[in-house]
Amino acid sequence: MTDTKGDLTQGPITRTLLRFTLPMIAGSMLQQCYNIADTLIVGRFVGPEALAAVGSAYTLMVFITSVLLGLSMGSGTVFSLKFGEGDLNGMRRSIGAAMIIVGAATAVLTAASFLFIDDILVLLQVPHDVYAPMRSYLWIIFFGIVFTFLYNFYASLLRAVGDSVTPLWFLAVSAVLNIALDLVFILTLGWGVEGAAWATVISQAVSGAGLMVYTLKARPELRLRREDVSPGRAMLREIASFSTLTCVQQSVMNFGILMVQGLVNSFGMHTMAAFAAAVKVDSFAYMPVQEFGNAFSTFIAQNFGSGRLDRIRGGVRSAVAVAAVFSVAVSACVFVFAEELMGIFVDAGQTEIISIGADYLRIEGAFYAGIGLLFLLYGYYRAVRMPAMSVVLTVLSLGLRVILAYSLSAVPSVGVDGIWWSVPIGWFVADAVGVAYYFRLMRRNTAGASHTGRE
Repeated sequence: MTDTKGDLTQGPITRTLLRFTLPMIAGSMLQQCYNIADTLIVGRFVGPEALAAVGSAYTLMVFITSVLLGLSMGSGTVFSLKFGEGDLNGMRRSIGAAMIIVGAATAVLTAASFLFIDDILVLLQVPHDVYAPMRSYLWIIFFGIVFTFLYNFYASLLRAVGDSVTPLWFLAVSAVLNIALDLVFILTLGWGVEGAAWATVISQAVSGAGLMVYTLKARPELRLRREDVSPGRAMLREIASFSTLTCVQQSVMNFGILMVQGLVNSFGMHTMAAFAAAVKVDSFAYMPVQEFGNAFSTFIAQNFGSGRLDRIRGGVRSAVAVAAVFSVAVSACVFVFAEELMGIFVDAGQTEIISIGADYLRIEGAFYAGIGLLFLLYGYYRAVRMPAMSVVLTVLSLGLRVILAYSLSAVPSVGVDGIWWSVPIGWFVADAVGVAYYFRLMRRNTAGASHTGRE
């Protein structure tokens, strides 16, 4: 039987969920500081071209690392299920299988990023005046992909066994280091966007390698034995199934965003810079509810593995209520303070950039409840061994967003606002489908239970 430390199958539901979630939220906010610090310092002290370059590069890097994040999250679901079942040997074998699959994907992704960097920039329709600084920034950033893998893999592993605090500490150290290095490399040494990139890579190395070393030393029960390195075909298939589908979900989601980024770029440097700054506000605004969805997924997976269906139903009710309250409150703040939030990243004299960004925040930011519910649906379907449904909802949400963005922005009277309106529409359509399918499952399970009772 597994240690009860980190056991999410016991205790008051809402309190247990929040206690587990809060360190994840804090950690994710700190992780955003990597690029936020780059954007803030570059935007203030280097110029709008550099801001557009770093902001556009951020969208690309989110897409690239989403592959590793998806693989790690999918593997983490299997880890949580094994932990909930009390199968420590099976959990170690799943760690071995995941290490093989995600490690290989990291090597391929890193090589492809360097080989196709110019093709990617052309695909993104990067303007001529932004091309050179964005390429320089990305060439350095790509060296950090391996550290992104290490951090996300070991963070997923520790969270699967109920430890959401340790990854937070490593991120806290690396976030502070990133900001300090930004100031030294950009303001003191004058390295520009290259300095911002090196600051990020070094900080990622500290968090990724540090978390790996900690896990291997402090959690001996999670260390791989010789037999775990050859986990067998069945375990490889299970990990591949979960991790690949979650990877597809994350990649589709971010590929859709990347396609929208290309459309945004076609509207010129001012729109690019506005979008870059507004997306940073977005990242902070709905990041807590995104991490709440990931924590909710771990909670559901552990309880699903241990057969606590009553606790799962209670968890769903609690999570929806918490996510709704938070999302509405954040939407109100973003709507009211849109210009002030843009002013954090953009000089007050850049009135056109601030105006475009504020329009984005007031249109898209008013509907964070839609993305909050969608994150819960993603997490739920992963945890109950239905990751394919998460992919369906992602394809629906992002596919509709891309189609509407290109269609609406082509209407002269709508223009770039059509890109912004496509976002919440995609969220709510996917929400409707996901919720309808959830209730269909509940009715089916209730009918099955009633039928069994009559038998």
